Amino acid sequence: MELVAITGIHILYAVASLFLIAAGLAIIFGMMGVINFAHGEFLMIGGFAFVLAVRAGVNFWIAMFVVAPLVVMAIGMAVERLVVRHLYGRTVETILATWGISLLFIGIASVTLGYQQQGVSAPFGSVEIGQYREGGYTFFIIGLAVAVLAGMYVVLRWTPFGLIARGTMQNANMAAALGTHVGNVYSVTFGLGAAISGLAGAAFAPIAGVMPISGLTYIGKAFITVIVGGALPLTGTATSSGLLGGVNSVVTILSNPVLGEVALLAAAVLLLRLLPAGITGRFFKGGM
Repeated sequence: MELVAITGIHILYAVASLFLIAAGLAIIFGMMGVINFAHGEFLMIGGFAFVLAVRAGVNFWIAMFVVAPLVVMAIGMAVERLVVRHLYGRTVETILATWGISLLFIGIASVTLGYQQQGVSAPFGSVEIGQYREGGYTFFIIGLAVAVLAGMYVVLRWTPFGLIARGTMQNANMAAALGTHVGNVYSVTFGLGAAISGLAGAAFAPIAGVMPISGLTYIGKAFITVIVGGALPLTGTATSSGLLGGVNSVVTILSNPVLGEVALLAAAVLLLRLLPAGITGRFFKGGM
């Protein structure tokens, strides 16, 4: 029973981690259609903002839930206003611009913060499950993913901003004709996606550390998860996280992490071959 419980926890952790990595991109790419190659660097900046804030004496949880998201949100909104706003509908130019921003952020972080891994200790200690021990922070990551999913659903489904944002993404001209300031909606929506990415980067910093190239470990998984999810950003990302994270975790447990990553990519390729429009392009066609 203890082995089954530990295995289940590891699978849930893999699913939760994948969802947190991709959640911000689900808004920026899934809702807005912006191919943001700087997504991994948003997570990296969130991790550094969290670590530096904690070292400066800021409370651990304030640094994670306030400082990191707000710093990355501000940077994300600046990127949208200064660069991305001028490139909507121009896919190739957007890819090149955000890739350049990604390299810029990596360079700035390397010059100012050094090219070594930094981090802080994870709280909560460990939990005994029979003869096994599991880090308490694992349960926090799982709970955080559930909270982020619920929060995104509430904001996008039940708040006036969520209604306006979804309507604007579907038909910007109609939204503008009804009096919506489309530019502000795009800016805030992009900033919200960036803020979620910053929170995720901060959450992973105590267990994975953070360094200037940390974003490179996140960006591929994030895009794969969102693309496999399909047209509905929230439902699709949650579903694909469950499938791909489960495959990755099971194969990792049975073999090793390298084969787990290979299995994740193979599962993504197979799903896209069978479901070219993604999971929600075939199933779950209603909703978000």
